[in-house]
Amino acid sequence: MRKSVLRILYLLVLAPSLNFAQYDASPQQIDSLLEALASTPPDSSRTPILVNLWRAHIDRDIDKAFGYADQLIDLGKQLDNVPIQHTGYQRMGIAYSYIDDYPSSNTYYRKAMKLSEEHERYSSTAAMQINIAMNHSIMNQHDSTLFYAKKSMKNFAKEQDSTGIAACYNVIATMHFSKGEYRLSLENNIKAMNIYERYNDRYSLKDAMRGISKNYLKMRDTTNAIKYLLQLEKLNREDNDKHGIIATLSNLGGIYTEIKDSLEIAKVLLDEGLELSQNMKFPTGQINNLSALGRYHQQKGQYTEAKTYYKRALNMADSIDQKGNLVINQLRLAEINAEENELAEGESWAKKALSLATESEQLENQAKAYQLLSEISNKQNNDGLALTYFREYKTLHDSIYNIENGQRLSELQTIYETEKKEAEIALQEEEINTLNAKAKVDKLTKGLYAGGMASALALSGLLVFGYRQRIKKNKIAREKQEEIYKQEIAHKKKELTSQTLHLVQKNTFIQELMENLENIKNSPEKFKMEFRRMVMLLKKENASDKDWEVFKTYFSEVHNDFDQKLKTIYPDISEKEIRLAAFLRMNLTTKEIAATLNVLPDSILKSKYRLKKKLELDKETDLVNFLNTL
Repeated sequence: MRKSVLRILYLLVLAPSLNFAQYDASPQQIDSLLEALASTPPDSSRTPILVNLWRAHIDRDIDKAFGYADQLIDLGKQLDNVPIQHTGYQRMGIAYSYIDDYPSSNTYYRKAMKLSEEHERYSSTAAMQINIAMNHSIMNQHDSTLFYAKKSMKNFAKEQDSTGIAACYNVIATMHFSKGEYRLSLENNIKAMNIYERYNDRYSLKDAMRGISKNYLKMRDTTNAIKYLLQLEKLNREDNDKHGIIATLSNLGGIYTEIKDSLEIAKVLLDEGLELSQNMKFPTGQINNLSALGRYHQQKGQYTEAKTYYKRALNMADSIDQKGNLVINQLRLAEINAEENELAEGESWAKKALSLATESEQLENQAKAYQLLSEISNKQNNDGLALTYFREYKTLHDSIYNIENGQRLSELQTIYETEKKEAEIALQEEEINTLNAKAKVDKLTKGLYAGGMASALALSGLLVFGYRQRIKKNKIAREKQEEIYKQEIAHKKKELTSQTLHLVQKNTFIQELMENLENIKNSPEKFKMEFRRMVMLLKKENASDKDWEVFKTYFSEVHNDFDQKLKTIYPDISEKEIRLAAFLRMNLTTKEIAATLNVLPDSILKSKYRLKKKLELDKETDLVNFLNTL
């Protein structure tokens, strides 16, 4: 992500008079730059020196990079030089993104954007907007991501910058992918790819193709995923991009290991990928290929070889703290142990995987770990523990399923709304064309009047009849579209009611269960071992925002972007306050809201008071009635 940010900024923002080639300074070069800075007067000639010092330190001493960005800002202000000041702001924005402080990063990007807007520099305005969008994407703030990406796209369009527009498509694709809206993500990746192909932008083209293959994989379309990965492999080989080749080989090999007729193809690809990654001393490439080779041997029933590869991948993943790969390989080892009836060892691996998956919030892997533990306990004839683990698995599995369903529903709604708007535009254009045709007929009628009143009237009558028929047809089409929309809204209301009930019931259940656990913590020894882990897990699940995200999706669709209206009227309103307002808009009681948010009712009463104060309502105005008017 950071490379993408830097790439856009280098290409679109910086003054052409300065040298901004990639800069990897040695200590001697840094000393030379410092000497040059000390002997240079405080004018614009300092700019390239400060920029190169910033670049020399951004990856090795972030505090100094901040300092040089600050000096650029001060220099720009002293000289009343907008380009220098702009450069300082955007460099400060990049530096904050390097320490994952995205709100501060956006603050400086917005300052640079404001300068660009004031001087009508559309390309640099667009560059700042797309980088703000990227930051919001990383923070999973999807509405803001889409808002700034679309603004950026408009400014790139003013400059007829097609590759800039393609970058916007890629950011929007990433946003949809993170929401689980793979079809919409795919559509935007393909739009970006087509532009990059047209302009022969190889680096960006490959990035878009990676996104396309990921979307096809998520949509379980392995045929198209393989098709694009093979094209990507070809491009990487032509460019001698060894890291790209390694990644593509491990991805292709991983897919082929799940296709029994293609296992030997997988082996050839993965052996090459492993050898190349070892020669390149590329640990991530080695881990991915080792893990996939383990899967190859597991599919062949060669468990001894499979365990050897999984353990090698596990050791490397542990050395560079790759939690995702750690969990995957631990689960695979547990699978093999369970298959070979090495139950104690399998249980150990599954518990390690569960602990790490829970810590790093890997829901699917948590579910898989519980499923394996249930199977192992069943083989150990421990029916009670097997049932407990199965219930945990089922709860997580259902939660993931509900999230995915919510994502699909959101995607379908987005597609429906887009198509509806396109249909309305087409309908308006047809009506405009009809009115223009009528105007021409009126003009023709007047011209023909002198030569033949009867003929002109007959012609006019026919045309007017046709015009009325078209208007009638358009009206019927609109009424049908409105009826479909009403049915959709009715469906959404049912889904919203169901989701609200689910939130209340879920959190009430969890609260009761936690109270029961508190009561039995001093009971028999077997409960003591699991008590702390279970309470922590339940608290974590209870605090999750995922159910809230699903609820918010339904709520916004039924109540016409209620949250966006609140943000527009009260820009400083917080997400927690919006959440409370939404529950009040649903007419939930104080007790129900408290159960949903896992707090005391008194806390909700205080929050309602603070919300009313934030909304600047007087004592006579009822908070719920006010919210119902939005």
